[in-house]
Amino acid sequence: MLAEALRQLDPPMHSLLMIENVGNLVCPALFDLGEHTRVVIMSVTEGEDKPLKYPHMFRASDVMVLSKVDLLPHLDFDVEQCLAHARRVNPHLEIVTLSAASGQGLESWNGLLRRRMQAAVG
Repeated sequence: MLAEALRQLDPPMHSLLMIENVGNLVCPALFDLGEHTRVVIMSVTEGEDKPLKYPHMFRASDVMVLSKVDLLPHLDFDVEQCLAHARRVNPHLEIVTLSAASGQGLESWNGLLRRRMQAAVG
């Protein structure tokens, strides 16, 4: 399906293509799609134990985005514990915290994408 979509889209060379998983956090970690970077997005509303519940996805990822951090004042969520769980599963995980609502962390996310794209194209 991905190969057919790429043929139809015909993106310019060195474009950024994001493939969203629409299933669960188990299946996508099992398949190599030829990606340069695998990102797992975790919301603070999901609980800090998510990396321990789905270790394969966090182990298979290069980057973790901790999203919706603008909601932290309203939740019982321990960011440090979550990050510790994620790093326990994958010590090499690059982590970005962000909020699309407030813009917090978007500069870091954009910088990470730029660095990884430059590394991928050489």
